Amino acid sequence: MRGHEPATANSGSGRSRLNRRRLLCAVWLALAWPAVPAHAEDLVVSAAASLGNAFPEISKGFEASHPGTHVVFNFAASGPLLQQIAQGAPVDVFASADEETMDKAQKQNLIAAASRSDFAGNTLVLIVPAASKLVPKSLEDLVGPAWKLIAIGNVASVPAGNYAKQAIDLAGVGVRLEEKLVPGDSVRQVLSYVVRGEVEAGFVYASDAATEPGRVRVVLTLPTRTPIRYPIAQVASSRNAGLAQAFIASVQSAEGRAILQHHGFLAP
Repeated sequence: MRGHEPATANSGSGRSRLNRRRLLCAVWLALAWPAVPAHAEDLVVSAAASLGNAFPEISKGFEASHPGTHVVFNFAASGPLLQQIAQGAPVDVFASADEETMDKAQKQNLIAAASRSDFAGNTLVLIVPAASKLVPKSLEDLVGPAWKLIAIGNVASVPAGNYAKQAIDLAGVGVRLEEKLVPGDSVRQVLSYVVRGEVEAGFVYASDAATEPGRVRVVLTLPTRTPIRYPIAQVASSRNAGLAQAFIASVQSAEGRAILQHHGFLAP
């Protein structure tokens, strides 16, 4: 948000500013879909926010090999994307940042189950602003008084937030960090909080940290209870099933995997 005064860790208004921003983002997400018109020649892809750099690059080759087709992206947290599809949004392809959200889509018959496959993996990391002098040796260090605000994806709707909770619980610091955690509506919002120095640290994917070289620093690579895998599938109600399948194949191709790797993703 331009002109926004960065929240400081010891400022009483810091958390309220972040709360206002989260409210505005939530309203935007609720209203965003009608602002993206879809035409007959469009292929609409709803994808996890962390794919916001890699997928547009993949789409260039796809569009070049499918003249007249334009890929329209809707990037957000996987949970809200699933809700949009369940409510009838005209989506052709769904790419989630976790298996759990795609499992929910499959149980609701919202995807063509036979088209589902894993196409990428990722790693959970803790980042700090590049200029920060605070460098934790473990999550236990975050319990200390120097760490006041720590950004995390909303556990209920953001897969990265759920993975972060797994890491926090594995480290045995969940209860002690509770009051310090600032939820974000997507992993990219968490990244943004850290870039602007509004929090001391944040939990994101390694691929997200790689998008801001020189502005954030990875200080910990964290284990999770479940592997971080990204599934993709054709939406059952798609009117462009053939193109949807072709886009999925493009993501799974050698070129697609190379692009994903370039952007910090792992093999599934």
